[in-house]
Amino acid sequence: MQERIIGLQDCYHSGATLEADFRRGQLEALRRAVKKREAQLTEALQADLGKAPFEAYATEIGMVYEEIALALKHLNRWMRDRRRPTPISQFPARSCIHYEPYGTALIIAPWNYPVQLSLSPLVGALAAGNAALVKPSEHAPAVAQVLEAVIGDMASPAAACMQGGREETQALLKQPFDLIFFTGSVEVGKAVMAAAAQNLTPVVLELGGKSPCILAPDADLPLAARRIAWGKWLNAGQTCVAPDYVLCPKDKVEETAERLRQAAVRQFGPQPLESGDYPRIINEKHFDRLTRLIKASDVIWGGESDRERLRIGPTVIAAGWDSPVMEEEIFGPLLPVVAYDRLEEALDQVRLRPRPLALYFFTGSRPLARRVMRSVSFGGGCVNDTVVHLVNPHLPFGGVGSSGMGCYHGRHSFEAFSHKKAIMTRGAWLDLPVRYPPYHEKAERVVRRLMK
Repeated sequence: MQERIIGLQDCYHSGATLEADFRRGQLEALRRAVKKREAQLTEALQADLGKAPFEAYATEIGMVYEEIALALKHLNRWMRDRRRPTPISQFPARSCIHYEPYGTALIIAPWNYPVQLSLSPLVGALAAGNAALVKPSEHAPAVAQVLEAVIGDMASPAAACMQGGREETQALLKQPFDLIFFTGSVEVGKAVMAAAAQNLTPVVLELGGKSPCILAPDADLPLAARRIAWGKWLNAGQTCVAPDYVLCPKDKVEETAERLRQAAVRQFGPQPLESGDYPRIINEKHFDRLTRLIKASDVIWGGESDRERLRIGPTVIAAGWDSPVMEEEIFGPLLPVVAYDRLEEALDQVRLRPRPLALYFFTGSRPLARRVMRSVSFGGGCVNDTVVHLVNPHLPFGGVGSSGMGCYHGRHSFEAFSHKKAIMTRGAWLDLPVRYPPYHEKAERVVRRLMK
C-alpha cells in the first residue's frame, strides 16, 4: 500500500500531471485499456450482478467512454484560467481563478455500478491533473479484478488500483490523501468523512436516500408506469437514484399498480426471474434483507424470489408513511405505492424527510412541474422520466444534505478534483499612498468613495 501511494505522490510532485499533454495521454490510455478489456468487463458484470450486455454497456461502459470523450474535447478550455472582475479599489490589477489539482486522490467505489462508479471519477481525477488510487468494491470481485487489469494496462505512474475489503479500506482512509471521493451508503459515508477529518482531507460523498416519484393528478399513467418500471427495476433496483417509492393520488392507486405490472411484464416477461435481461441481487445478505421487507409488507403483486440464484422479482407494495418498507432506502426491486389526498400534503411529507438524492415528478403542467421542482430540495431529478438525468455528462450529479456533498460528471468532475486558486496580479507602475499608515481623514474619504 505505502509503495503505491508514495509512487502516486512522487508522480504528482514531479510536476508531470500539470501538463495538458500528460493529462490527455492518461485519458487516451484509459480509453484504450477499457476498449481492450470491454468484453471482460461485460462478462464480469454478468458474473457479479447478472447484467445483460445491453445494460452493461448502456449504464456502465458506454458512460465511461462518454466521460473520456467529453474530457478530451474540452480539456484545454477547462484548464484555462478564468478571468474575474477586479474592484476599482485594487486598480491596476487583474484577477483570475486557476484550477490546481488537489494532488493524490483516493476513489472508493461501490458494487452496484462497479465499472462506471470506479472509472468515471478516475476520468475527472486524471483530467484535473491528479494522481489517483482506485479501490473497487470487494462485493463485485469479478469486476474488481478486471478493473485492476484495466488500470494496469494504462502503465501510468498517475493511476493505481488496490484490492481488499473493509480492513484495507480503513487502512487507506488513514493515509494522507489530498482528496477522498466516496460512493456508497449514508452510514459508510459518515465513517469516511470522520476518517477524512483526522487529516482535514476534503471529501466528495455520493450517497443515497429515499428518492420519491410523485404522480400529479394529471399524470399520463401509461407513460409514467413504463418509465418508472424501467428506472426502478434497472439493475434490479440496486441503483442509488432509482425511484424508492411512488406517491400517487388515492383514487389512482389501483390503476397505477396495474399499469406498473403491465410494464414489468412487457419488459421482463410473465416470469421475470427467468429473464436474461433482469439482474440479480448482489449477495445473500442483501437478498435476505429484501425478503424480510417483503414478508413485512402488503404486497399488491410480485414478491417471487429464488435464493439460490439471488433473484427477487419486481414487486409493488401498498404502503403508508409508517410502513417498514418506508424506514430506509430499499436498494432493491421493491416499489411501495403511497396514496395521498392532496398534492401539497404529499410534498410536505417529502420536505419533512432527509433530502433525497433524486426526485421524479410526472405531470402535464409545466407551471406545476416548475413549482414542485423548485420547492423541494433534492440532488437532481427529472420531470416525466426517471434516472436519465445522470446520463447527461453536461449536468452535475450529486446529492445534498444526507444524500451527499459535491458533484461530478463532465466539467463538474474536473472541478470536483480541482482546488480553485484565486490569483490577483497587481500593476507595479502605480502605488497610491492612501493604503498605508498613518491614516488620515482625506484617505478615509477616498476609500469610502471607492468601496461602496
